[in-house]
Amino acid sequence: MLAVLAVPLVPACTAEPKAPPPPDPLAALAEQARKDAAAATALAESNPDLAAIAGEVAKARTAHATALQAEVDRMRPPKTTTSAPPTSSGAKPAPATKATMVEALKAAEKQAGELITTVSRYRAGLLGSVAAGCASLREVVA
Repeated sequence: MLAVLAVPLVPACTAEPKAPPPPDPLAALAEQARKDAAAATALAESNPDLAAIAGEVAKARTAHATALQAEVDRMRPPKTTTSAPPTSSGAKPAPATKATMVEALKAAEKQAGELITTVSRYRAGLLGSVAAGCASLREVVA
């Protein structure tokens, strides 16, 4: 008799799974920063005339990627136990050119700037720093 009474309670205890949260917009910026850094590194290795400038872009964009990924991981801790940031998949990137570096920095600056008004103040500060860094790098490269 007790089993008959318990049956109606089972469906009431089972909740539908919660929908996953939307992707973190900073994750895409971190991924793009990693791609920009890889392209700038390839340029530094292939063009001695631009090695110093491309090396600085690679260092700065790597720092951007690290900071952005740290914020993504802070808000949504990774489910794995490793602390390494995600890596770009695929083959080695083609070296950037001076013009493509400028365009990539301009696009990153714009994307970070557009997100500023949609995030918390802390994240807005981070995005502002990334946008300002990209603008400064763009001026140096150009």
